[in-house]
Amino acid sequence: MTPREQIRNVAIVAHVDHGKTTLVDFMLRQAGVFRANEHLIERVMDSNDLEREKGITILAKNTAVTYRGVKINIVDTPGHADFGGEVERALRLVDGVLLLVDAAEGPLPQTRFVLSKALALGLPSVLVVNKVDRQDARAKEVLDLVYSLYIDLGANEHQIDFPVIYAIAREGRAAHTVDDAFKADSLKPLFDAILSHIPIPPVGDGEHVQMLVDNLDYDEYVGRLAIGRVTSGIVREGAAIAVVREEGKVVPAKVVRLYAYDGLKRVEVKDAGPGEIVCIAGAEEIGIGDTISDPANPTALPRISVEEPTMSMIFRVNDGPFAGREGKYVTSRNIRERLQREAYKNVSIRVEDTETPDAFKVVGRGELQLAVIVENMRREGYELTVSNPEPILKTVEGVVHEPMELLVCDLPEDGVGGVTQSMGSRRGRMVDMQPIGSHRTRLQFRVPARGLIGFRSEFLTLTRGEGIMSSQFDGYEPWQGVIFKRKAGAIVSDREGDVVAYACFYGQERGALFVKAGDRVYSGMIVGEHSHEGDLEFNICKEKKLTNIRAAGRDENIILTPPREITLEKALEWIAEDELVEVTPQSIRLRKKFLDQNARYKQERDRKKGVGIAAS
Repeated sequence: MTPREQIRNVAIVAHVDHGKTTLVDFMLRQAGVFRANEHLIERVMDSNDLEREKGITILAKNTAVTYRGVKINIVDTPGHADFGGEVERALRLVDGVLLLVDAAEGPLPQTRFVLSKALALGLPSVLVVNKVDRQDARAKEVLDLVYSLYIDLGANEHQIDFPVIYAIAREGRAAHTVDDAFKADSLKPLFDAILSHIPIPPVGDGEHVQMLVDNLDYDEYVGRLAIGRVTSGIVREGAAIAVVREEGKVVPAKVVRLYAYDGLKRVEVKDAGPGEIVCIAGAEEIGIGDTISDPANPTALPRISVEEPTMSMIFRVNDGPFAGREGKYVTSRNIRERLQREAYKNVSIRVEDTETPDAFKVVGRGELQLAVIVENMRREGYELTVSNPEPILKTVEGVVHEPMELLVCDLPEDGVGGVTQSMGSRRGRMVDMQPIGSHRTRLQFRVPARGLIGFRSEFLTLTRGEGIMSSQFDGYEPWQGVIFKRKAGAIVSDREGDVVAYACFYGQERGALFVKAGDRVYSGMIVGEHSHEGDLEFNICKEKKLTNIRAAGRDENIILTPPREITLEKALEWIAEDELVEVTPQSIRLRKKFLDQNARYKQERDRKKGVGIAAS
């Protein structure tokens, strides 16, 4: 058991892409976690395939290093607002935070979000101004902005008295001044600041065992693992425990195995005292927010609460003509079990039944969080269809309210006009505009959550890939009115068959195609984006008719434009209310909800009739 005085628990929090995971890499290296000859990969904490591909952290993760005889438990947290539930849980494990801020971009919306959570819990912080080697770095200005942010968030005099470290995380350098950061050869000043400023874990009330379950994991040999920090008492391997569940239900259990963190590994220990972050195996009936307690005196700790979900999506069984050809798990029972497992591990999402037994409503924090769930299911062999994300509405005193987001955009000056115009059509209101650095501007908008669906790709186009955007939940407002999501219609296949190059040649004159010659399509499948409003029924399988006349120059030269690539995120952004995304381990297809052309015509007629009645 590590003495309480030799433990520090710290979380690294920051806006997305400000260098949290890279900094942890070098903390692990310099603390001697890896052997001298060991092959290292970058961003070692981003262990999930999806995290490595996207370059973002999705799941909060634990590691530990030892510096001057003190064990420092480090929790790497996500920087994206959609994974706020992970941040909420991580902060319950620690006694202080490392706040990381980019020396050029300064504090952004997610910086405000994570810092407000840390300050509300009374956690002290160490400020790390990272990337001071950037050409556009403005470390002094950024430090002033951070102080202003602390004051805005109501920090007390102890919280605002924090040490400031300047770092170049990708080179493993840190110092107390910007100039010294370029000459430094290690992160020693950062480690020293953690030891001096992050407090020793407190002792809980009494001698009885108490531990809040902050996360869950699974091991093939010992089963479910409950992860948390021991608040009081001593947890011992082989001891009897009680799990206090929701509504005070008490379930008896036993500590079969007890693990602590050492570097990136879990190591088995015999006992653990207050302040230690541990994994307990032996309790199968346990969930996030439950309390592990003494069986003689089972007392619950306050449960974890997270931000309200703002977006929902319908997950349903794939009922298309190609259903069951590519997926391993295709039934509603398979999908229900997988979604329930996700909700069990992820406190920020909920799964609800719908009127039909083969469809489930999943509510979460944002479209990215929901898209990550779909992508993980696809990689695990599931086959399903999903609807476009929709906002979760509230009725306040008889008036319908919708969730709003605070959007912050850093972009070149010449992109301001296009972004402002686009935000106008999405019901966004500009609340702030200020120049930052040379030839760049920071805009702030208050916009309905549904107005941001599909905006990311448009924003990158408007700013030629040079813009940075981020958003966070900003309360509810009355319904802002209709937002026209997509002006163009869809090109819809009118039959099943193989795509033919000859048909593609004439189809590309009508709009941008999503399919190529040789692809298999079916009736009701969307094969492209129409260049005009309204959908176009098109025979993408039409072959050239043969004649018995052969003459030089008679055959036309067919030149095909490469089809537009459709990723899962782009598909979810693109589809309208009457469309679905069909997701399988091998394919992502777009389709109409009603595959039959007559059913679609009847639905459209009824919709127009309803609009006419509402207007009158």
